[in-house]
Amino acid sequence: MYKVFLGMAAGVGKTYRMLAEAQAEAEAGRDVVAGLLETHARAETEALAAGLEIVPRRRVAYRGVTLEELDLPAILRRAPELCLIDELAHTNVPGLEHPKRYEDIADVLAAGIDVFSTVNVQHLESLNDQVAELTGVRVRETVPDDVLSRADEVVLVDLPPADLIARLRDGKVYPLNRVPAALEGFFRVENLRALREVALRQVAENVESRRLVREGTEPAIGERLLALVGLDDERVVRRAWRSAQRLGGELDVLVVRSGMPSASERTRLEALRRLTSVLGAHLIVEEGGDPLPVLERIARERGTTYVLLAEPERRRFREPLVMRILHALPHVDVRVVRERG
Repeated sequence: MYKVFLGMAAGVGKTYRMLAEAQAEAEAGRDVVAGLLETHARAETEALAAGLEIVPRRRVAYRGVTLEELDLPAILRRAPELCLIDELAHTNVPGLEHPKRYEDIADVLAAGIDVFSTVNVQHLESLNDQVAELTGVRVRETVPDDVLSRADEVVLVDLPPADLIARLRDGKVYPLNRVPAALEGFFRVENLRALREVALRQVAENVESRRLVREGTEPAIGERLLALVGLDDERVVRRAWRSAQRLGGELDVLVVRSGMPSASERTRLEALRRLTSVLGAHLIVEEGGDPLPVLERIARERGTTYVLLAEPERRRFREPLVMRILHALPHVDVRVVRERG
């Protein structure tokens, strides 16, 4: 069993809820250990962990400092029935078994050990741009959305924004000296309201998807989306992926380039390749000057039913690209993903 406790922001009580359910499991006779807990010195959370066996963290030297990380080998040797592993979006110190903690969790699950974990909604890769637009803060640590889809259960840990701000002012989220900056930044009430709506919608989509699978009515994949993007259009890729998920379709991502790429272009292409890999999309890189003939050929080869693209530049061709696509592919739906901000 893999259970993820999802929240809108730090301080809503994800770790506390995870511990409460873990204590109930232990009282029912299950072998429960804490592989890694981040209590952030919150007294109520630390008190709730009392009595649970805690696997010591391993100390790792990195760039002249010693850091503490999850001890994956120790957890696998201990082989409990249930392991608590907080903050699945965490990035590990280089040199460990995996770059990311969610990959450690995959190893624990593969060993037949149940896992409880936690994450905030802003860490989901496909929501990265949306969260940045809503809050003005770009989250750097992200996880593939299928981390949630692979979970057996996603539990929303909800808290009204006013209550979270009250907890913040009382020093129950961050140390008091960090509160003023938090209130002026990420923890503005309008940000929290927006994030709460995103979290609620995410869990609702997750529940609906599970219902369809459980009832055997999951729609067959009939839509195939194709996103025509430049090297700086990661936002379009994420928006296209979200659309593909809602339509129950597959996503192809097409880059059309010409000439020998520069070092900067190679770096940006590799970043795009990593993003599509994380999302589970298919990246296609083709040579060409005019993107339309390439797009038309790929769309026919891939059976595309839906094309998404960024706002097109109009300088190179007299007729806007979107109109040329509509004429060339009359049976394909076309959507322009506009800039926001």
